Amino acid sequence: MAETKSPEILYTIVDEAPELASASFLPIIRKFASAAGITVGTKDISLAGRIIATFPENLTEAQRQSDDLAELGELVKQPGANVIKLPNISASVPQLVAAVKELQAQGYALPDYPEDPQTDAEKDVRARYDGIKGSAVNPVLREGNSDRRAAKAVKNDAQKNPHRMGKWSADSKTKVSSMDGNDFRSNEVSATLTAEQAGTAKIEFVGKDGSTKVLKDGWPLEAGAVVDASFMSARALSDFLAKQIEETKADGTLFSLHLKATMMKVSDPIIFGHAVRAWLAPVFEKHGDALKAAGVNPNSGLGDLLERVKDKPEILAAIEEVREQRPPMYMVNSDKGITNLHVPSDVIIDASMPALIRAGGKGWGPDGNEGDSNCVIPDNSYAPVYDESIKFFKENGALDPATAGSVQNVGLMAQKAEEYGSHPTTFEAEAEGTMRIVLENGDVLHSHDVEAGDIWRACTTKKAPIENWVQLAMDRQRLTGAQAIFWLDETRAHDAELIKYVTPILEAKGVADKFEILAPREATRASLETITAGKDSIAITGNVLRDYLTDLFPILELGTSAKMLSIVKLMNGGGLFETGAGGSAPKHVQQLVEENHLRWDSMGEFCALGESLKFLADSQGNDKAGVLGEAAEEATQGILDNDRSPSRKVGQPDNRDSHYWFARYWAEALAAQTKDAELAVHFKPLAEELGAKEAEITGELAAAQGQAAEIGGYYKPSDEQKAEVMRPSKTLNAIIG
Repeated sequence: MAETKSPEILYTIVDEAPELASASFLPIIRKFASAAGITVGTKDISLAGRIIATFPENLTEAQRQSDDLAELGELVKQPGANVIKLPNISASVPQLVAAVKELQAQGYALPDYPEDPQTDAEKDVRARYDGIKGSAVNPVLREGNSDRRAAKAVKNDAQKNPHRMGKWSADSKTKVSSMDGNDFRSNEVSATLTAEQAGTAKIEFVGKDGSTKVLKDGWPLEAGAVVDASFMSARALSDFLAKQIEETKADGTLFSLHLKATMMKVSDPIIFGHAVRAWLAPVFEKHGDALKAAGVNPNSGLGDLLERVKDKPEILAAIEEVREQRPPMYMVNSDKGITNLHVPSDVIIDASMPALIRAGGKGWGPDGNEGDSNCVIPDNSYAPVYDESIKFFKENGALDPATAGSVQNVGLMAQKAEEYGSHPTTFEAEAEGTMRIVLENGDVLHSHDVEAGDIWRACTTKKAPIENWVQLAMDRQRLTGAQAIFWLDETRAHDAELIKYVTPILEAKGVADKFEILAPREATRASLETITAGKDSIAITGNVLRDYLTDLFPILELGTSAKMLSIVKLMNGGGLFETGAGGSAPKHVQQLVEENHLRWDSMGEFCALGESLKFLADSQGNDKAGVLGEAAEEATQGILDNDRSPSRKVGQPDNRDSHYWFARYWAEALAAQTKDAELAVHFKPLAEELGAKEAEITGELAAAQGQAAEIGGYYKPSDEQKAEVMRPSKTLNAIIG
């Protein structure tokens, strides 16, 4: 084949099950892409890779890695960017600590994570680690807004082969409980900056004694940016949690806490810690000094606490006594005794709430049985979405995936839009005083009087991303003709500022009559009514709701959010193609290690690959890439039509089998197409060989299952061992290379 010069596609190195799957799938992509002169490079944005890149001075030359995230962050600003992004770990502190320990055991001389930094050196190490935890990747890469929806082939398959849904009953006790005041929703203030107000701002804490402490300086704020600030009262939060524990017991339901302790890496772990403290209030009252001496931090969860006091029988007895007095708790793994409060990253609201709703409002209790649940979501900003969903299904019964329409999403996220609670503008008040934003011209933009322990946050949403978001929404509505709703609440400060942008743009374009603006609760019901009737809706939302809804609706419609088509149209002309959620990835890894069966479904990768190749064709004029992309879509359809997706149980076809079938269908589609004779000739023998050797390949893949698999690490597996486990068919390897 004659080679044509073309910019490479960049495929991300990530974590857990998606990364294991890449060891099998990436060689196939490279084999096929090379026929169009396309090279497929990689950038390491895994948690382990980011840790290693952060401490080069501690490592040998051979161990050091470049800061691929920073490099990729610059690349996505270039017009030619073409990135396929797999789901990565948004690390909680326990995950970060576990990753560091694993790397240290592998010979990396990394510093420990300082739980309570005292010296300047420890504070520096802590600050560098804190830059890695939580949603540290997505804000860097998302230089565009989100266009997320189910691919047509995936939606058709979901309707043809509907997944199982739990039954809802009108007398279900499952409910959502949220604070009725003094939370982020009620305390929010917002303003759009004028040209006179733009410049470098700072965040200050003014104590009751008049002393001023600058918490953040040199904060660039642009004209036209929407700037918010809010706080949650620690006192009100504690009272609310104590009340919910008692209400749950009285109702006879499961206590469950639903937060986003990864994306909102500063605020939500603190809220989580309040819940741990509320649950074990008598233990902290009686043994507080001993717990502190043991290094207990409630923010790290019940699991970390139990590990630190495992040799203290008096405290363990007190914990058991409290457990017997409390209502049963929603379990992450009832077989292993892992509760809702064990690890902050184990129960993430955008995955846990849709799963509970799909199951008919049921969660797993400590006895291994399903039960109704009190879904505790402290902040009332977006809790109404889940509350209204539960009310709707109690009234109408479960959604029918065989007939349901689809909710697409156009999400505002470019340039760190609405990055609530997750970056260096979120603080836990050290004492009573005033938190305030002071602009460069000396104006105090926002201020709040706070008490010690209150959680204060600020964020910005820039003008250009807002305008781009509205344009993207208009484009999607024009292409689909679907119902289109801006999920904005005119009574909420931030949303009111966004509406001031949205309404004039829609009116100027003459399309205001094609859109509705509804508060999240009303938008939820309208969307559910629409898809129940078999029609489609476009949810046009801010960043956090984008995150929540692109799990909620896909999990109800498709049974999973991992199969979503997620296109980020980068504002400078490039493309970022995301491959779906990775929420269940840890369980997949556990099964692989125990049984050598990987049930991770690469459907998101298949969809993203087709879009990436077609984007490359359009943006770079590489016609062969377009043919490859169309054939990849045919292969994706073949996987669905012939039921070649991974099965859940050992001994059945798994992720590796699906990659063989994708390669075969892809080669067969390329051999049969008539747009490019050169590609057809090139792929004809490959298609024939993959077909002729089906029995050998599937036999070798099946023979690999059933025994324990060694991959050399959870956060940083060995490349050699990973490849050996994920490419067990010598016949397929010889064909692919």
